Amino acid sequence: MATPSRALHLLLLPLLAAAVAASHPAHEFCAAGGDAGCRGGGDGTRILIKGGTVVNAHRAEEADVYIEDGVVVAVRPNIPVGDDNVRVIDATGKYVMPGGIDPHTHLAMEFMGTVTIDDFFSGHAAALAGGTTMHIDFVIPVNGNLTAGLESYKQKAANAAMDYGFHMAITKWNDEVAREMEVMVKEHGINSFKFFMAYKGSLMVTDDLLLQGLRKCKSLGALAMVHAENGDAVAEGQQRMIDLGITGPEGHALSRPPILEGEATARAIRLAKFINTPLYIVHVMSIDSMEEIAKAKREGQRVIGEPVVSGLVLDDSWLWDPDFTVASMYVMSPPIREAGHGKALQAALSSGILQLVGTDHCTFNSTQKAFGSDDFRKIPNGVNGLEERMHIIWDSMVETGKISVTDYVRVTSTECAKIFNIYPRKGAILEGSDADIIILNPERSFVMGAHTHHSRSNTNVYEGRKGKGMVEVTISRGRVVWEDGVLNIAPGSGRYVRMEPFGYVFDGIEKSDAAYRASLRAPVQRGKAAA
Repeated sequence: MATPSRALHLLLLPLLAAAVAASHPAHEFCAAGGDAGCRGGGDGTRILIKGGTVVNAHRAEEADVYIEDGVVVAVRPNIPVGDDNVRVIDATGKYVMPGGIDPHTHLAMEFMGTVTIDDFFSGHAAALAGGTTMHIDFVIPVNGNLTAGLESYKQKAANAAMDYGFHMAITKWNDEVAREMEVMVKEHGINSFKFFMAYKGSLMVTDDLLLQGLRKCKSLGALAMVHAENGDAVAEGQQRMIDLGITGPEGHALSRPPILEGEATARAIRLAKFINTPLYIVHVMSIDSMEEIAKAKREGQRVIGEPVVSGLVLDDSWLWDPDFTVASMYVMSPPIREAGHGKALQAALSSGILQLVGTDHCTFNSTQKAFGSDDFRKIPNGVNGLEERMHIIWDSMVETGKISVTDYVRVTSTECAKIFNIYPRKGAILEGSDADIIILNPERSFVMGAHTHHSRSNTNVYEGRKGKGMVEVTISRGRVVWEDGVLNIAPGSGRYVRMEPFGYVFDGIEKSDAAYRASLRAPVQRGKAAA
């Protein structure tokens, strides 16, 4: 029988959970079949995680975690259990952490004459099995139309199985696009827009368009993002390789060297400084790009650098493999760089120059990659990573002592939640946070490969990779969806998460604008010049 204090505690927990759930903003839309998610809660499941080390970005502590109706209700030591309907999970000797948030994915994306092999269901299966409980995908406009693009991606996400958000790409510019950007922010909860400085003839934007886009992003409180490569120079480099008779996958890396990534990064940073708006550099792959970001940050500019897992731990030697199927697996843009760049990017991540880790998960199978068997320019660009990211970062960064367990949470979850203005609802295990939680066993080892992963691709760029630190349990919105190597998910159970504008990266922008205007000492009052 429960003691009076315990009984009171058990009575209060459901009331607190209901109050927290009610405080969450309403969602604009949910995937088909995800009606329970639309109501903002879980399925009524109650879970108590006992005996683990709860890790947030700000601290690690020995504590229990009580979850009810998809929300974290209590985090403290020795939470009592007096109800047989509460499921207890023993996390002794393990880390209890916020689920990963991947800021950079491409699911069901139409690209280079085909469609990525992973859709929202298979991508989500991979993510949840790997400890990622939310991702942000990129909506590609339809013929430049943002609304049509969003409607298309709503349909693509109908089979979603976990929480997701959207960035929006901008591929052309006119008054209608500017108006639609405002609608996306205010009505649809999209607070970031991506501009491709590469892919000439398809997605690439000019400096003029980028400037106008930066200005519009600033006015809306939306974060501008750039794929930083000099598209004109890349096109020149590609033709140079073809003229030299280099048509295989190695030609991809040779045609777009690090200097072109560094140049575009520097140009984007300077244009953002001119407009005085925050800038987010996606998939930083080279020392050249990283050093431009470091310089800008030293000067006080608000620049966010996102490395991706492939750039941190792989090198370009695979592109020279004599087996085309193997070599073509590693084709992505910007390219995976030669040995040395990855270690430098790891150091930049550990020191804070780079702030969070994505994947650029954009998967194509070997048949799709073979479209470019005679011309590297036709190989669909992209690699996997959604399932592997959390494990690789733990093994390569925490196990080696490069970052702490709290920093691990920061770079895989919390920083993303803060940048895109969904913290502490996401990216934390705090009272009132969504119950997106993983339990990681630091002593358990893993082996990666296409024979075990949940992606639909028949290849894996981390094939045979071994490491230490295994996600044993994944909880998504209060539901155990991954346990003992078994997934328990359903298509259509996913939920769209709105992200509001004017996140913390915009704090103080108005003051710096005012300081700039005061520094001009203009206009100067002058008489008319004599005839």
